[in-house]
Amino acid sequence: MSLNADAMSLTTPALLFPAISLLLLAYTNRFLTLATIIRQLHPGPHGEVSRLARRQISSLRYRVRLIQHMQTFGVLSFLLCALSMFSLFVDRPTAGQVLFGFSLLVLAISLVVSLIEVLLSTRALNIVLEDMATREDEVGGD
Repeated sequence: MSLNADAMSLTTPALLFPAISLLLLAYTNRFLTLATIIRQLHPGPHGEVSRLARRQISSLRYRVRLIQHMQTFGVLSFLLCALSMFSLFVDRPTAGQVLFGFSLLVLAISLVVSLIEVLLSTRALNIVLEDMATREDEVGGD
């Protein structure tokens, strides 16, 4: 594989900046939502942890770690993209292309981790729905 120095200008990595910024904002929103859910499940200093909350603790822990990794890879992608632009700016096209390639790779990893977190989130919602259905059956609902 050879890199073509004429194939990429300073604007190429610059196009990725808004996308990465929006992605980091979405990741932050996922984190804040998860933090709110965890705080709502916490019974307080004297309360008892519900059966529903106990079923979700390990998943919630794992999802917090996934979001941390999503954010880390997103920020790293942003940094590599900025370094790519700097390399192109100081007339180092090969370094700029390599850094941009790594930026895209790290961004892809971030997106895969995000997909895993979304799938876990869906599983957590199904746990809540199962609990709701069980309660309705116990009460004798439809």
